[in-house]
Amino acid sequence: MARVFITGSSDGLGRMAAQLLIQQGHRVVLHARNEKRGKEARAAVPGAETVVIGDLTSIAQTCGVADQVNELGSFDATIHNAGVGYREPRRIATEDGLPNVFAVNTLAPYILTARIQRPKRLVYLSSGLHRSGDASLKDLAWEHRAWNGQQAYSDTKLHDVLLAFAIARRWPDVLSNALEPGWVPTKMGGPGAPDDLDAAHRTQVWLAVSDDATAMVTGKYFYHMRVREPHRAAHKTELQEALLDACKRLSGVDLPAS
Repeated sequence: MARVFITGSSDGLGRMAAQLLIQQGHRVVLHARNEKRGKEARAAVPGAETVVIGDLTSIAQTCGVADQVNELGSFDATIHNAGVGYREPRRIATEDGLPNVFAVNTLAPYILTARIQRPKRLVYLSSGLHRSGDASLKDLAWEHRAWNGQQAYSDTKLHDVLLAFAIARRWPDVLSNALEPGWVPTKMGGPGAPDDLDAAHRTQVWLAVSDDATAMVTGKYFYHMRVREPHRAAHKTELQEALLDACKRLSGVDLPAS
């Protein structure tokens, strides 16, 4: 039996992953951005241990989420599931002056990775759109580029793969992987999404808890429990380090080297 923390688990794929883990006999801690969403999460996943609360658009609240998790003790895995989509028609600034999409999809998993007591496994949700991400890492805060919601989202999903691979390289005692769940009909994906919703959450669960040899790897990218080749830039050490440096500068949070 494993103990797993899942970000963004009040609905969507995070909730589905939590429900499946509990069905399999594992212990799960949920996360929601506010108390109202937390109550909804508890009602939808009654077998969960508890819910931690914090808005991942805020650096301070994201650090608070990490503190709450650490107070609960050690975990076997963290699933970085929380994310916002690609339909934002304009640059929505957070309280820290960063784009909402970047804050939630890139900076929050970086901060939580750095601040939460190190688990045995880390799972990062990316997207097939990461292949359209800007590998230059220029203007991460979209202060100079004309806003493009889909491009901003694609960039952050490439960041998630870079982060997963950077951790795999830096922390050899942790299994760190990324995955794409497919374009599925969630609130984010929309009702017309063509991929299989029932398959979408299973890879993250499998990577978090399975003892299968194919899941006990690190620095890999998956789609439906199979290794898939990501954007070739994701393997570049200098880009991984550049992203970590940028996240440290923007958040004020340092990632332990090893």
